Amino acid sequence: MAKNILEELKWRGLLKQVTNETKLIKAQELKKGVYCGFDPTGDSLHVGHLIQIMLLKRFEIFGFQPIAIIGGGTGMIGDPSDKKAERILLDNKTIKHNVEAISQQMKQLIGTKIKIVNNAEWLQKMTLIDFLRNVGKDFNISYLLAKENIATRIKVGLSYMEFAYTLLQAYDFYQLYLNYDCAVQIGGSDQWGNITSGTNCIYKQVGEDNLACGLTMNLLTKADGSKFGKTESGAVWLDAAKTSPYEFYQFFFNQDDQETGKLLRYLTMLSETEIIALEVDHKKAPTQRIAQKKLAKEVTLFVHQTTGLKAAQIISEALFKGSLHEFSEQQLDQLKNSLPNLQLLDLDLPILDLLVKAEIVTSKREGCEFLEQGAITVNGEVIKTETWTVTKDKFLFDKYLIIRRGKRKYHLISFANHKK
Repeated sequence: MAKNILEELKWRGLLKQVTNETKLIKAQELKKGVYCGFDPTGDSLHVGHLIQIMLLKRFEIFGFQPIAIIGGGTGMIGDPSDKKAERILLDNKTIKHNVEAISQQMKQLIGTKIKIVNNAEWLQKMTLIDFLRNVGKDFNISYLLAKENIATRIKVGLSYMEFAYTLLQAYDFYQLYLNYDCAVQIGGSDQWGNITSGTNCIYKQVGEDNLACGLTMNLLTKADGSKFGKTESGAVWLDAAKTSPYEFYQFFFNQDDQETGKLLRYLTMLSETEIIALEVDHKKAPTQRIAQKKLAKEVTLFVHQTTGLKAAQIISEALFKGSLHEFSEQQLDQLKNSLPNLQLLDLDLPILDLLVKAEIVTSKREGCEFLEQGAITVNGEVIKTETWTVTKDKFLFDKYLIIRRGKRKYHLISFANHKK
């Protein structure tokens, strides 16, 4: 095991920038707080947030007190960092709901030791005059304009509201330093400007003799540079009601070989020795997807606990083997929350119409191509003819069809008028 958090982050390839390594090591020795901010733009976090969540967990292992700010105050504005346009503003009721939902999610993922803080606690009590006198006076305009997160947006348009965001986040760090014994702020590489604004704010308010420092991690992106965590159907959420444990497990199981090593380092607690051994075994038999299976297991276990992991593995194994008739009616009922699904009200639907209606294919022409290739199965039976029609006798338990396109893309079709 690494001797300190810096060594840990370096071997994992996570560390991007750090304001002061000496202060960071000292903060570890004194068991200071470390915080990361989360915008309440939705009522669930997604897999793109996992790297920050895991980072808080890593800091906790090295003796730090993990703190999460759920931005009930800053969420009223929205962080312009890494955004090409101004965010859609949310109302107070929506933000309050999102803050509560994300707070519960964070406690479940990191544990009861984490401190959940809402920055509305101090930001909404501060008047504009207080803000300008106590915070604004310490920031030179030329200093702010030089920051990348501001400079890149000025070219396309940046409102004063967004321009002031970095000052609000800086003040958050000062409040946590003052009242929560927090010395470290962490974030993605797009947060470097905001983080250094925070250390500058503390320097101005406290003086040179302070322990405040910050670091950024490499952003989690795909090999082509695009954002990690997006699929054809949208974001992969950490909430099981939005993305089922099965879908979540499959997302990681289906990662490319070139991505898996990085994801094992970024998103799991596996040691360097364990990961290297996995990669060696994987290269001996890449078709067995040993590394992907371990990645999917570790991340699903962390997010959905043992129950969610077990359900995902049972469904994955049955679908992989094509042993659909081994499913019980109760297990098929659970698939409604695990697979893309469509409810039919009527029967006698030709296969091509069904494929388009369920959005399994984009057109009948594409559907014909898949049928000709033998790439469409219904309840384990390969369908090659366009004359195949949905009839009641073809449903499992009189109410389910499981359609597979290719090797891994599954859809569940249910019949609404089945008799119970």
